[in-house]
Amino acid sequence: MTASLTIDFFHDVVCCWCFNISSRMRSLAAELEFDIRHRTFVLQASRAEMTARWGAPDQARETILGHWSACRQASDRPDLIDIGAMRAASFDYPHGMTAALACKAAERLGGQGAHWDLFDRLQRAHLAEVRNIADPDTVLQLARETGLEAGGFARFFSDPATARAVEADRQHARAQQVRSVPALIIRETGTRLVNGSRDELAVQLRHALR
Repeated sequence: MTASLTIDFFHDVVCCWCFNISSRMRSLAAELEFDIRHRTFVLQASRAEMTARWGAPDQARETILGHWSACRQASDRPDLIDIGAMRAASFDYPHGMTAALACKAAERLGGQGAHWDLFDRLQRAHLAEVRNIADPDTVLQLARETGLEAGGFARFFSDPATARAVEADRQHARAQQVRSVPALIIRETGTRLVNGSRDELAVQLRHALR
């Protein structure tokens, strides 16, 4: 049966709020009749962009971990958001471009399901395991852990067409006036869902599915 709704899910792997929404949407997608179209939307794509947005690395970490604290309070799985470990991490807080390229490489290799599986694995590595997901070797290891074929994934990961696909998603986000993530937009109507609890999202989706 063809789903009656397609929802564009704009996200950034380093976004803690996206972690909350991804698990809720995965649960609801198993229950209701809609499709998810994953859209990478990298908020900061390099160390230089991180500095321009957040300041020096130590300042950036503390400011972002303040967001983690609020996100953890709203999370269905607060045990998977390890603020203390990220505060003590030996690497600078990562930008999201490396992980976005990985998600698009997974999508090219295995479709939307592979994109979502790797996105969730990267988020867990970032938030719970405090691994540096701006490091390509770390990302390649995580892709293998999700079952993606290593050679094919590595080729797509380094392929310039994958970077162009990430940028295309970024441009699409701008055209949809998406300025922050997570963002959920019903493709058929252009309606933007309000981020909330699983129950709040379920009410909005059931209304849209009428």
